[in-house]
Formats: sequence, C-alpha cells, structure tokens
Amino acid sequence: MSDRIQFYMDENVPRAVTEALRQKGVDVYTAQDADMLDTTDDQHLAFAASQRRVVFTQNVDCLRWHENGMWHKGIVYASPKADIDTIVRRLLLIYDFLSADDMIAHVEFI
Repeated sequence: MSDRIQFYMDENVPRAVTEALRQKGVDVYTAQDADMLDTTDDQHLAFAASQRRVVFTQNVDCLRWHENGMWHKGIVYASPKADIDTIVRRLLLIYDFLSADDMIAHVEFI
C-alpha cells in the first residue's frame, strides 16, 4: 500500500474525534493547529491539498469542490447528526483500508 492517509479536520469537527484518532496513531492536523479558524471552505480545502491531507468535514458546503470538478487530496464527509463513535470507527476503517493515493479526488461518505 502506498502512503497512509493524513487527515485535516476543518473547524466543524468535534475535538473528541481528533483526540480519538490521535490516540490510535493517526496523523491528524486541525484547523486550529493551522490557525485557519474562520476561513472559507475553499481556503480549508486548498490548505489541506497543499499539505497532502484528506479533509474530514461535517460541512456539506465543502462538497462543492468535488461537485465542481476541482482537484483535492480527498474528502470524507459525515452528517452533523452522526455520532462521534460512528465517525471515529469509520474514519479508522478508511485509514486502514485506503491509501492517500486512493483518496485523490475521491469522496467518502460516513
């Protein structure tokens, strides 16, 4: 398998998701880490792509990049109603079974 996925969590992601993934050894970088709070969806996605990271978001507006055919390193979307345990389990499945290359220009829905 090629490179492991590295996630970028936008500012809508609960801290508990990030902490749970980090406890499992997943490379996670947040909007807070990047000092990217209160920036646009386009800025989040562009930053994540520049850092070779897959975006995890619960903001449906982020899907516009993919719908408009714009290049990205991958997007994982979960409904804002999804519970934290489900999100963490499914992100770990994505991390375990997909590579960074698999996620290029791809969207996974949780």
